[in-house]
Amino acid sequence: MTEETELPASMGRVARRELALQGLTRLEQFDGMSESALLAIHGVGPKAIRILREHLESRGSALRP
Repeated sequence: MTEETELPASMGRVARRELALQGLTRLEQFDGMSESALLAIHGVGPKAIRILREHLESRGSALRP
């Protein structure tokens, strides 16, 4: 995995671990996912969503509300 596709370390360890348990380990997997579905995952909160949104937007991708 390259640094551009890995989950950002600034998201926090619990959020990254819980997302990985759901099979979500690369940024490109989040393109088009809904924020509400991600918020339903234990350990994923508004901060993680904000960080994901910022990283996705910098790559030309986005989350759905």
